[in-house]
Amino acid sequence: MNQVDTIINCRWLIPIEPDNVVYNDYAIIIHQGKIKDILPQKQAANHYQSSTTLNLTSHAVLPGFVNAHTHSPMTLFRGLADDLPLMEWLQNHIWPAESKWLSDEFIEDGTEIAIAEMIKCGTTCFNEHFFFPEVIAKVAARAKIRACIGPTLINFPTNWSQDENDGFERFTRLYKEHGNQGLITWSLAPHAPYTITDNLLKKVRDFSQHHDLPIHMHVHETANEIQESLEKYGKRPLKRLHDFELLSSRFQGVHMTQMNDEDLELLTLSKANVTHCPESNLKLASGYCEVERLLNNDVNVALGTDGAASNNDLDMMGEMRTAAFIGKTIANDATAVSATQVLRMATLNGAKSLGLEKEIGSLEVGKSADIIAIDLMHINTMPIYNPISQIVYSASNRQVTDVWVAGLQLLKNSKLLTMDEDNLFEKGKKWQKRIGSQ
Repeated sequence: MNQVDTIINCRWLIPIEPDNVVYNDYAIIIHQGKIKDILPQKQAANHYQSSTTLNLTSHAVLPGFVNAHTHSPMTLFRGLADDLPLMEWLQNHIWPAESKWLSDEFIEDGTEIAIAEMIKCGTTCFNEHFFFPEVIAKVAARAKIRACIGPTLINFPTNWSQDENDGFERFTRLYKEHGNQGLITWSLAPHAPYTITDNLLKKVRDFSQHHDLPIHMHVHETANEIQESLEKYGKRPLKRLHDFELLSSRFQGVHMTQMNDEDLELLTLSKANVTHCPESNLKLASGYCEVERLLNNDVNVALGTDGAASNNDLDMMGEMRTAAFIGKTIANDATAVSATQVLRMATLNGAKSLGLEKEIGSLEVGKSADIIAIDLMHINTMPIYNPISQIVYSASNRQVTDVWVAGLQLLKNSKLLTMDEDNLFEKGKKWQKRIGSQ
């Protein structure tokens, strides 16, 4: 008998890789933060023993969700400026609010609340795009969640940097001091083509290539963005990025709601990633990402929630359902953007977009034990013919009961283990009073 850290026996095991596979009555063996084995429960009982054995007889076990685009601290702006188009929302409400409120305290409290919400919704890794990255990294490390963090680089003064060049210098110092450590990795996060200069694009390209870091950027989010680029540069934003050699497998183009044939060819040839944020795009009426066309051309499509100020939640299960429904409508094909495909977008595709597919995103021997359990024995998911379909089309985040990151349990029986939820409620009320009274 082999002594191991944890044995999880479950009713259904969904590994993601191989694709569209569900194992019945399987066990997953965790040891020293890694997946040591995956095998039928009867075989597991003959080979392994542990002081921590969970019998999840009504659960599906699968890799944790990778939220491939977030602005975590903006959770404190949830509901502040709803029902507005993107540029009015940004220029007249969000940017002024950031200028007034952003501070170390704001970032820490907002990130804590966001991480707690994400863990309870089954997210084990998030891809951050915001200011004060050093504070976000500190909070993520304390909560024991996995995060890829990129500071927003933008060509005007913010509470974190004077301009894009100052932000870039601050980030490079931060990266050289800390680098990728444990659960925290880094990316370069220029805001968008319309808010950065050619000079910064060159700096981002060179630093990304030299250090093999992802580039995380809003691209082709609105029709107005395309028109402005054509007028100013004589080319579409994606073509401008291509001409500066930014497009590669390290590049993550977030939103991509405005795509023509030339854009699709650039994405395909460069092997760039697209991050789809369906609910934020719908709420801001930004447009539709043509997911089926992208997938059919072997473009890696990940899934993100965007920030809670424009969504207004960080629930990847809701995002999967919305992605599947609008994907079918856009393609005019009920078979398009299937449940299996969107579950892969929310897990392994997200990991691939961050360059972490060898570590997370699927349940495979040797990978990190980033795992979630979803209880399907709820009235809204009965009867169960296909657990993948039930997770995508019927289940809610309330059914996520247990979460592990690198073998450490962060959520047990729906209770947070690394965060004080009562304290987070008090912090939320504090900011509600501060911001709401202005």
